[in-house]
Amino acid sequence: MFLNRPIAADHKDLIHDVSFDFHGRRMATCSSDQSVEIWDRSESGEWQCTACIKKAHSGSVWKVAWAHPEFGQVIATCSFDRTVAIYEELVSESTTGNMRSQTHWIRRASLVDSKTSVTDVKFAPKHLGLLLATCSSDGVVIIYEAPDLMNLSQWPLQHSFTCKIQLSCLSWNTSRLHPPMIAVGSDDPNHQTSKVMIHEYQENSRKWSRVEAITQVTDAVNDVSFAPNLGRSYHTLAVAGKDVRIYQLKPMRKDNIQTSSTRYEIKQIAQVSENCSQVWRLSWNITGTVVASSGNDGYVRLWKSNYMDNWKCIYGIRGDGMVEDKESLSHRQQINQPYLATMAHGPSGLGQGSSVGIRYYKGGNITSPSQVPWH
Repeated sequence: MFLNRPIAADHKDLIHDVSFDFHGRRMATCSSDQSVEIWDRSESGEWQCTACIKKAHSGSVWKVAWAHPEFGQVIATCSFDRTVAIYEELVSESTTGNMRSQTHWIRRASLVDSKTSVTDVKFAPKHLGLLLATCSSDGVVIIYEAPDLMNLSQWPLQHSFTCKIQLSCLSWNTSRLHPPMIAVGSDDPNHQTSKVMIHEYQENSRKWSRVEAITQVTDAVNDVSFAPNLGRSYHTLAVAGKDVRIYQLKPMRKDNIQTSSTRYEIKQIAQVSENCSQVWRLSWNITGTVVASSGNDGYVRLWKSNYMDNWKCIYGIRGDGMVEDKESLSHRQQINQPYLATMAHGPSGLGQGSSVGIRYYKGGNITSPSQVPWH
């Protein structure tokens, strides 16, 4: 079921994020060496580095995200240097018939509105248009829009709001049936308040407002991810921290028609641990029924609910490619003797629809961008 393919990345420093495109056939990686690499999957299943954007930023590159292919081959990156960069791939036709077309990536725009390190960047769902949301360590969320798809050098700032707490991650809700929604997470160790907040766009006021906060989450949050909605009447949100928590957000009926904001009934439907290790990344499958998580112990785990709505780990993939089914995982949890992966993992990305990952050595645990000493 799973095939392990080690990839010899050319990065010279810690890899912070791995992102797959919409179809799962292309991959982008970013690193503290200030570069971004683009990978393409061949017909034989091998991953080949087809482009390397050196000096993509003047600081460590934290995250990379792909736009929907309807808008072209476009990626966005965010960095410690307080900027967001927009890159577009151009294909030049070969003059010789037996030669392949040449491709190269052009930096279309640099977004410099953030005053501190930009910790996450995400494109909005396709039905909302070419929107881009960013969050930074000073607690500000900024939303940009490209009004002209033929001119990606223009990204005017459309909205911004402050969460008054250091932010580490964000996620768009993909539902077409509900107003635009963004969840943001914080890894601020100086605040013991809620670390996950839900913001919704109000059509009446044309502003973003905070509608809910998940008060049960008070520990540092490394990642948040909305599950694909597929017409459900409720939303499902996964939160990564010291464990994996899954919440159900069900819209409540409005008592007052004049009230523009929506209130939600928040219910925690799962809390699963990863052998007391930090969880760094989350990724849902296309139907929103299975969530994958990666942690400090070098494992990628797949979680799924059974007929009683109990979430269990159905597969565990070690860093050396060994796959454990739910029977072996259950036995190991009973004897409490976790295996150690041959290669430790730091913050690593998970791609939707693919099990390929980037393996690398980790020099230490990083809980916030400010702890990286080589800027």
